[in-house]
Amino acid sequence: QVQPVESGGGLVQAGGSLRLSCTVSGRTFTSYATGWFRQAPGKEREFVAAIMRRSGMTYYSESVKDRFTISRDNAENTVYLQMNSLKPEDTAVYFCAVSTLSYPHSNYYYTGRTYGYWGHGTQVTVSS
Repeated sequence: QVQPVESGGGLVQAGGSLRLSCTVSGRTFTSYATGWFRQAPGKEREFVAAIMRRSGMTYYSESVKDRFTISRDNAENTVYLQMNSLKPEDTAVYFCAVSTLSYPHSNYYYTGRTYGYWGHGTQVTVSS
């Protein structure tokens, strides 16, 4: 079992920054990739970013790739999401998810079904 726990959400003004953390406990050595997803009220969950545990390769959605940075600290079993230049449309509950499976193509890591373990989420609210 793998248990991701998010922290770091909050209220920030447009143009500001927040850093989210995802700390993973349990059988962390089985983790292959960690992703961040978000869900705004009335909308479907969407992919934000992902990072591979071993290689450090990163993937971003088009809407955040020039503003958000995902990084990892394997020694601390923690993945970070640095969010800069925040916009009101970034308001959502942000979820951390872990995949323990290796897939042949990076496209798999853009979809929630790839991830078997999910945190409870942390609220990010960006005021205009």
